[in-house]
Amino acid sequence: MDCDLLVVGSGASGLAAAVTAAWHGLKVVVVEKDAVFGGATAWSGGWMWVPGNALAKRAGIDEDPQQPRTYLKNELGARFDAPRVDAFLDNCPHMVSFFDEHTALKFVDGNQIPDIHGKVDGAATQGHQVIAAPYDGREVGPLIERLRKTMRETSFMGMPIMAGADLMAFLSMTRSLKSFIHVTKRFTRHLLDLALYGRAMQLVNGVALVARLAKSAEDLGVMLMESAPAQRLVFADGVVRGAVVKTAKGEIEIRATKGVVLAAGGFPHDLKRRKELFPRTPTGREHLALPPESCSGDGISLGVSAGGCLVTDVASPAAWAPVSRVTHRDGSDGHFPHIIDRAKPGVIGVLSNGKRFVNEADGYYDYTSAMVAASPEGEEVASWLICDHRFLRRYGLGYARPFPLPVGPFIRSGYLQCGSTIEELAKHCGIAPDALATTVKRYNEHARQGKDPQFGRGSTPYNRKGGDPLHQGPNPCVAPIENGPFYAVKVFPGSFGTFAGLKTNGSAQALDHHDKPIPGLYAVGTDMASVMGGFYPSGGINLGPAMTFGYVAGRHAAGATKYEDDDAAGTGDGASQAAARVPIPTH
Repeated sequence: MDCDLLVVGSGASGLAAAVTAAWHGLKVVVVEKDAVFGGATAWSGGWMWVPGNALAKRAGIDEDPQQPRTYLKNELGARFDAPRVDAFLDNCPHMVSFFDEHTALKFVDGNQIPDIHGKVDGAATQGHQVIAAPYDGREVGPLIERLRKTMRETSFMGMPIMAGADLMAFLSMTRSLKSFIHVTKRFTRHLLDLALYGRAMQLVNGVALVARLAKSAEDLGVMLMESAPAQRLVFADGVVRGAVVKTAKGEIEIRATKGVVLAAGGFPHDLKRRKELFPRTPTGREHLALPPESCSGDGISLGVSAGGCLVTDVASPAAWAPVSRVTHRDGSDGHFPHIIDRAKPGVIGVLSNGKRFVNEADGYYDYTSAMVAASPEGEEVASWLICDHRFLRRYGLGYARPFPLPVGPFIRSGYLQCGSTIEELAKHCGIAPDALATTVKRYNEHARQGKDPQFGRGSTPYNRKGGDPLHQGPNPCVAPIENGPFYAVKVFPGSFGTFAGLKTNGSAQALDHHDKPIPGLYAVGTDMASVMGGFYPSGGINLGPAMTFGYVAGRHAAGATKYEDDDAAGTGDGASQAAARVPIPTH
């Protein structure tokens, strides 16, 4: 089989590269190891960190293009890679405009979402986030049957809930008539979709992003091949010119004149690399990775086989997230990411010694890295999220849903521990009872006034954004834990993917051990070493760079020298620098 560009992997980065290259006239083939397209992106929240984007500018947010650079310089420190950071910040506004103008991918702004570390110089309180607009699955046509469904644990009866106003409506449906009506309409439509189509058709978050990208790829003539893992790269005169792919009919060689883009999802399920690179993971199995099991390092291995360099000198090898283990009624296991619940008022996280260790309302990466660092040596790395009955019924706790859904099944399955007193709860969890009682007592003394002098919950815009705006108190992130019975869920270190990856340049070309581009080979998404150096400065720093460098790789492979749109991003972040380097078209 012959093509111009071969893309290995079908998450956001791979599909972005494929769509961009195909729009430029290249013949593109995408091969996917799994039986469905979408990779880890389909199970994600779908947010993208893209400073200077067109949606923010249309809303009147016009920040200094140096502000996000300042923030990243302060966040990344010695791991600030100026050429790649510039490539990201200069291209991400044009990426958003390109897809919005020329494809089925449309966006909704997250203009009110702040950067995580609001006390760091350069942190923004608005204008950096976008997410794929909701998508009617019927628009995708037959292709929808080949796309990954929403992650079971983060949906309700298979219905994905969109981050933002949609989620807030579900959490406040018993306190707001407007929210109740919204939820009723959403769920009624979902039941109808299940009856007619057997699956959710109101696509939001990561599944909407994948569906819109896949539809765009199909419209542009991209060949999409599932159940087709790439086995080895093909070379011609020292240049990567394709790959041998395994299919149900046997191996086939796909020759690609412009090269290969590696976008296979990093190595979150590669036990050998996890054991070698992840801290306090002696067998590799202690880590609860959220991506699909097919994300097991294939792209990394292909890149290394071509002389690529695996970068392990990162602040963290993984994009940490606190994760609880769920056992379903059918006996299968699942993982739930604790992204939303930790910032709500009336919950704290403690170690086995009964003591708090972090501001629970900070980012998921921050919570998990603190848990890894603070857990006593020689013990299992884990923590417990502790709340009372009022909290559980109002917000839920992890996979245990809020009222009116019953809590009993989660207690009987062992997912939740329950006690009529804090001391009883502690005994069920294996936590020191007196220590936990003391911790809760001291927390409550200040929480009744909405204060947290120990860790400062609610002290940053990001904290407050994650809290409850309807909470009757001075701090949307703080409330006492005092209305029994009391509940706890055990959480472990997990991740959304890996940060260690192949060394690349600003054009997404894979580099060898001498920092020279490997002809015909690109690496994007989590196959590429994190442009953030293994740090997590803001939500969306996985998908924002993934989409951007996929776009960059597609343009580079196609030999594009001008931006395709007439810069609907206006003068996006870094545009003054970008304009000096890349001509802007007049059409």
